[in-house]
Amino acid sequence: MQNKTVEFLKEAKGEFVSGAGIAEKLGITRTAVWKHIKKLRTLGYDIESREKSGYSLRGLTEKLLPAEILPGLDTKIIGTDENKIRHFESVDSTNGVAKSLASKYPDGTIIVAEEQTGGKGRLDRSFFSPNGKGIWFSLLLHPNFLPKDAPKATLTAAVAVARAMDKFNLKAQIKWPNDIMHDGRKIVGILTEMSGEISRINYLVIGMGINVNISREEFPPEIRDIAASLSEVAGKEISRIEFFRAVLEEFDKLYIEILKNGFDDVLKLWRKYNITLGKNIRVISAENGETFEGVAVDIDSDGALVVDTPEGRRTVYAGDVSIRTK
Repeated sequence: MQNKTVEFLKEAKGEFVSGAGIAEKLGITRTAVWKHIKKLRTLGYDIESREKSGYSLRGLTEKLLPAEILPGLDTKIIGTDENKIRHFESVDSTNGVAKSLASKYPDGTIIVAEEQTGGKGRLDRSFFSPNGKGIWFSLLLHPNFLPKDAPKATLTAAVAVARAMDKFNLKAQIKWPNDIMHDGRKIVGILTEMSGEISRINYLVIGMGINVNISREEFPPEIRDIAASLSEVAGKEISRIEFFRAVLEEFDKLYIEILKNGFDDVLKLWRKYNITLGKNIRVISAENGETFEGVAVDIDSDGALVVDTPEGRRTVYAGDVSIRTK
């Protein structure tokens, strides 16, 4: 009902609307209208009230609310209505929330938070997720492809962010498998988790942390030299709402493609944006912690990294990769 209150105020285009008029339009009491207005103000909406005139919307919020994301969002599966966008002020982890809701919510549901207090990346590393400074969200999917293809959904997410960056004239560089980089510093982290059986996926959760408007000084000292944000790259602040829409739309297009035709086109696009292939790299295997070095030569049809080492060719399905400068 709060979303409908916002929509009604937006339609008024800055003119005052009486509490009685809002109540009649929405089929609620004037007391309920007052409560909705009070809540909307806490969410960042600038709403002026005037005796005998009612309420006027003077300014919108930058919070990633359904009422702000949905207008203009062009998707067919991802976040298509307010029931498929679950917004939280603060959570431990959007992936954790998504997994807890997996049996109740449909394909294409979005869990988004203004901050995460315990966000994690690959290899259980913590992810800095300050309030209102980035886009911290998870996609809940119920895809029809096989569990063996789940890792390629991570590559899909990376390509979706890269294509969204293209729309903002920002150069994207993907380091295998899914880190979005700029000048050796990480802008985006992606973590995919799955529940499934041998022949089917129960659900897939793709968590993304996108540093949007974080200055270098705001990053903790221990990651200041390895993390970056979109605003740093652009030289100006980026609208979180507009960038979020772009990511969702790009992922939606790719998701529809892979559900129909598989991952071939996604892998081609990943190669276009990658900065790993052809480079000397150091690999820490996620399977056994083994470390080795070699040249990244390709990704195979499963999205695994193919590495030529002095001892022979190896395939890496999961692990941490660093690009050697010497």
